[in-house]
Amino acid sequence: MELFLGVLILACMLSFVSADFQGDALFALKNSLHASANQLTDWNPNQVNPCTWSNVMCDPSNNVISVTLSSMNFPGTLSPKIGVLKTLSSLTLKGNGITGEIPKELGNLSSLTSLDLENNRLTGEIPSSLGNLKKLQFLTLSKNNLTGIIPQSISDLPKLINLLLDSNDLSGQVPDHLFRIPIYNFTGNRLSCGENFPHHCVSNGNDSGSLQKPKVGIIVGIVGGFIILLIFGGLLFFLCKGRHKGYKREVFVDVAGEVDRRIAFGQLRRFAWRELQLATDNFSEKNILGQGGFGKVYKGVLSDNTKVAVKRLTDFESPGGDAAFQREVEMISVAVHRNLLRLIGFCTTPTERLLVYPFMQNLSVAYRLRELKPGEPVIDWPTRKRIALGAARGLEYLHEHCNPKIIHRDVKAANVLLDEDFEAVVGDFGLAKLVDVRRTNVTTQVRGTMGHIAPEYLSTGKSSERTDVFGYGIMLLELVTGQRAIDFSRLEEEDDVLLLDHVKKLEREKKLDAIVDRNLHENYNIQEVEAMIQVALLCTQASPEDRPAMSEVVRMLEGEGLAERWEEWQHVEVTRRQEYERLQRRFDWGEDSLYNQDAIELSGGR
Repeated sequence: MELFLGVLILACMLSFVSADFQGDALFALKNSLHASANQLTDWNPNQVNPCTWSNVMCDPSNNVISVTLSSMNFPGTLSPKIGVLKTLSSLTLKGNGITGEIPKELGNLSSLTSLDLENNRLTGEIPSSLGNLKKLQFLTLSKNNLTGIIPQSISDLPKLINLLLDSNDLSGQVPDHLFRIPIYNFTGNRLSCGENFPHHCVSNGNDSGSLQKPKVGIIVGIVGGFIILLIFGGLLFFLCKGRHKGYKREVFVDVAGEVDRRIAFGQLRRFAWRELQLATDNFSEKNILGQGGFGKVYKGVLSDNTKVAVKRLTDFESPGGDAAFQREVEMISVAVHRNLLRLIGFCTTPTERLLVYPFMQNLSVAYRLRELKPGEPVIDWPTRKRIALGAARGLEYLHEHCNPKIIHRDVKAANVLLDEDFEAVVGDFGLAKLVDVRRTNVTTQVRGTMGHIAPEYLSTGKSSERTDVFGYGIMLLELVTGQRAIDFSRLEEEDDVLLLDHVKKLEREKKLDAIVDRNLHENYNIQEVEAMIQVALLCTQASPEDRPAMSEVVRMLEGEGLAERWEEWQHVEVTRRQEYERLQRRFDWGEDSLYNQDAIELSGGR
């Protein structure tokens, strides 16, 4: 097992080293080509994962497999550093003004199947190192200023089916083996095609090539079909993986209960560690947006000036490694709803797990209730109602429309975020699963925030969707009161440290005005306040079986079925309170008996 983990960690480390050297090699190519200020602007040396760059394709393992830079009028040269891209299968640089020689280092591209440098200003000889490209099928060096002979090593390429060297200044004898290639063109040079093929310097039927027409027609048909298959396969690859930045995939998902609203989302992006380091100023303390049981959240700015929130997980212990984490992340990313925080991407290293989300302009409900800076507006009552309903819909989607269902396990005002329109967006869902799914005993890890945790979760460690319902009820009380779930300052006036107990007491005493957040300055509807408190108390019942499902919560907030459910709850609550008072009288020995040691001892064991 230790050997397996060691190999896995080494593989992960190598994958990140790979991203670094690939990005460095491509950026060196950009510099050597003398790209202008408005060309390849997203080829950023600080963003070392090139799989997000334009004109670059990668495989699912983030290995660069294709670079296409056609007709961009580059005046520079080819960097020899490109020779380190051992996974590159296609390199296309035709139609530019590239000068200088073809680097011999191109012979190191052991996976290359297609090399196209047509219509540039390349000089010097064709490097014999190209004969090392045993997988090469297409070699196009037409319309340059190449000199010297055709290297014998080229004729030894076992898979070459298309060789175009026309319109250069090549000289000498064409190796006989090259005439066996299905498609070739050596015209426009000072080449001798040999005694057996004095005029056959081209295989397309020109210059007395009539004998080759039938063969060429068949071959061209085969090659054409092959190319079509390649193109079709490439399109399928894009649809499945969405790695290429220039090809934006949008999938529209109908959201349950949301008529005529559709949400677009694309492929998850895999970030390099260095990208997120730079985006967050090396995870500077000044960029911390929040902190919780799963880790810290940092504000970040990507190289394209996109603002993001970066969640740095602190507790994952992942024997499944990078692959297991990625599977869980991708599963959670499928949960798409207007009231759920969209996951942009993630980053993994042998020692780090990070999640990247859009930056929410209005931060969290907790911030808007209790952490406002001077001059910032308080969220009004209509907005609070909209937040309550939006959060309920998001949780309903997680519980009842995801397969398998997703349990949040830390529902609170701090985890309900607000976009630019103050629309509620539930965040951090699925994090408990990401952390605990890899533990042998998930019940040993109680996740959440004191004051928001359901009693059965605290006592057994087992959570369900009704655990989330309890946390949601506490969040409703936060919305109404503006107070924290636990507030020790209340000890000075009463015994109710818990917000839930405090609200229950005031509700029984019919002191609703004392419950409402004073920052609202009485700008609220008391009937609507009463209804929200009733929903909150129904959600926070001690027994999980008695709590409503989130779909029922949504209906009650919309005005359907609350009165009946509340009346039923009141009957149960009165019965429970009477039973509690009866038991309290049974064990009440009087005010002084608490200090009467004899009375305690005489009472015996109970």
